This record gives sequence, C-alpha cells and structure tokens, in this order.
Amino acid sequence: MRNKKRLLWIAPLAIVGMAVFITVGGLIVMHLWNWLLPALFGWRMIGFWQALGLLLLCRILVGGFGGGMHGRKRGRRMADRWSDMTPEEREQFRQGWHNRFGHGSRAAEGGENG
Repeated sequence: MRNKKRLLWIAPLAIVGMAVFITVGGLIVMHLWNWLLPALFGWRMIGFWQALGLLLLCRILVGGFGGGMHGRKRGRRMADRWSDMTPEEREQFRQGWHNRFGHGSRAAEGGENG
C-alpha cells in the first residue's frame, strides 16, 4: 500500500519535471539563438515553438532517441566479441570492413605507411 501512495506522488512530479525541463530547454535555445545568430549572421529571430522544434531536430540528428546506456552496452558487447575472436577471425573481420567501407591500413594493402 505504501508503494502505491508513493507512486501517486512520483508520477505527477515526474510529468511536471519533464514539462519544466522541456520548457527551460526551449527557452534557453530561443534566447541563445536570438542573442547570437541575428547579430552574427543576420538570421531571423525565432519563437518558442521554433526553438523546441530545433531542439528536437538536434536531438534526432545528434543524440538519437536511445538512452545513454544503449551505446555503452553495444560497445561492451562488441569488445566481448572481439576478445573471443581468434587472430584469423580478427583479420577476416578487418578485411571485410575494408572491402565494405574502403578503410584500412596502407601496409595491409601493400602501400606505404601513412
């Protein structure tokens, strides 16, 4: 019963906290944009909703929608796979990566180091 009472307080506070966080973020973006970009580049001033849209666009392009732990888990999983590979499997992986994306060491290609 005690957990239900706590949840009744936490859920509304979390919603209010998210709304405050989004509002403050939008206001910061709006004020920074309106302070810097019109003076520096002659761009138009923006409103609150445009600032929120810009903030969302930046989040999509740069941050993605996942939480911070997803990237770390993926990196850890790849490190575990790499440590389990034999040297032959690692070289095969490197060659596949090079063939697909055109990256790799010049020494492996027979060229000079660089």
